[in-house]
Amino acid sequence: MPRTRPAPSHQHVHDWLTAHADSTGYRVKEVPLDQLEGWHTDPDTGNLVHHTGRFYSVEGLEVAVEDDATRDLALSRHHGEPGDRRWEQPIIVQPEIGILGILVKRFDGVPHMLMQAKMEPGNINTLQLSPTVQATRSNYTRVHQGNAVPYLEYFTRAGRGRPLADALQSEQASWFLGKRNRNVVIETDDDLPVLDGFRWCSPEELRGLLHLDNVVNMDSRTVLAACLPPSGAGLAPDEDSFAGALTRSAAAPSRLTGLTSRFTGIKARRNLTRRRIPLARAAGWQRGHDRIDRADGRYFSVLGVDVHAGDREVAHWSQPLLKPAGRGVIALVARRFDGVVQLLMRARTDAGTFDIAELAPTVQCLPGNHGSPPPFLDLVLSASPERIRFDAVHSEEGGRFYHAENRYLIVEADDVPPEAPEGFLWATLRDLQELVLHSHYLNVEARCLLTCLLALR
Repeated sequence: MPRTRPAPSHQHVHDWLTAHADSTGYRVKEVPLDQLEGWHTDPDTGNLVHHTGRFYSVEGLEVAVEDDATRDLALSRHHGEPGDRRWEQPIIVQPEIGILGILVKRFDGVPHMLMQAKMEPGNINTLQLSPTVQATRSNYTRVHQGNAVPYLEYFTRAGRGRPLADALQSEQASWFLGKRNRNVVIETDDDLPVLDGFRWCSPEELRGLLHLDNVVNMDSRTVLAACLPPSGAGLAPDEDSFAGALTRSAAAPSRLTGLTSRFTGIKARRNLTRRRIPLARAAGWQRGHDRIDRADGRYFSVLGVDVHAGDREVAHWSQPLLKPAGRGVIALVARRFDGVVQLLMRARTDAGTFDIAELAPTVQCLPGNHGSPPPFLDLVLSASPERIRFDAVHSEEGGRFYHAENRYLIVEADDVPPEAPEGFLWATLRDLQELVLHSHYLNVEARCLLTCLLALR
C-alpha cells in the first residue's frame, strides 16, 4: 500500500484561511472617485478627504532631496528616476498612529502567536493572515461607529501582559507621509477565548506560510520581525551551510554603536525638504472621472473601491486606494565573510520618510519606473537558482493599496566587494534583530525581509 507524505504543518493553517474566505461573503468593486460614499474632493485643493476629517486624506507633496556626499544620488524610488532630486506626487496623509499587535502564549514551552484571518479591500486574494490587532486609531476609537476591536485591551491597558517588543515603525514612505504604527508584541498567560477568525500559530507554521505567495500580510510580517524565533537556532555552530552561516550571523558580537554611527553620518549628509501642496497642482498627475494617474502610466494611480465585508467592524464602506503600476522587486544581497552571513543594506530616502533616511533592502524598486536599472537589480534578477535563498511574492498593506505586491528575494553572492558602496552598509542578522526593536532604523520593506530571513530553513 503506497505511503502518503504527511501534510506540512502550515498546510492546516492555509486550509483554515481558505475555508474562512469561502464561508464569508466579500465584495470589492472599483468605483469612480467622485462616487465614494463618505468621501469628497475639496473644491479648493482637489484633495480627497473623508467627511469626518479623520482616517486619512490623499494630498499633493513637493519633494527635494540633496546629498552632500554625492551629487549622483542614485536613489531607488517608486516615483522617479535614479538621480531625480525634485518631484511632485500624490501622497496618503494619515498622521494618527495605529496598532499592529501580536499576542504570544506558550504551549508546552513553545511560543505561539494569535493570528487572525482578515479581509482588506486591496488584497489580491482578499483575505490574508494578520496580527491579533490591526487597527488605525480612527478604527479602534470607533469613529465609524462599528464593532469593537477584539483583544485591543492587551495593547492599550498596562499590565495585561509582558511586552516583548514595542516600537513606533514606519510604513511605505513612497506613498505615506511620515506614517507610523505601534508594532507591539505582548506575551500573556491568560486562558483567553479564541474568537471565530482567530488561531494560535506556531513558529514552524508561520515560517512555512511565509514561503507561500500572498498569505501572510504586511502587517504580520513587520511585527513578526521582532518576535519570530529564527529556524536555525538549533544548528551546530560549525554547520557548513548558508543556514549555519546565518546562525553565526545571529550570534555575532554586537557592533551596534559603530553601525548606527555610520548610518547617522549618512543621514547628516543628506537633506530632505518637502511641502504639502494641493493635489490638483501636483505636476505630471491628472484627475479623470474615475482615478488620478499619469499620462505615461508610470508609478501608481489613485482609484476608488466600494466594499462589503460581513465580518469587519463595519460591513460596508467606500474608500480611495493607491494602485502601483506593476509588481516590484524587494531583495537582500547576502555574502559570507569568514563564515558569517552579512546583508547589504541601503540608506534610503523617500518622499514620506519620517527621519531623512531608513535602512532599506539592497534593492527596492518597481523596475518599470526606471530607465536604467538601480544598483544590484540585475544581480538579483539574474541569480542562478542555487544562489536564491528565499523567493516569494508578498502583498503590501491591503487597507490602503490595491493589488500591491512585490517579489521578495534573498540572494547570496560572492562577487560583491567587501567595501560597501556609498550609501550602503553591511549588517549581520544580529544587527538587524537589534535595530528592529527600535524606531526609525529599518523601513517596512527591510522588516518584512528580516522576517523572511527568520523563516529560512
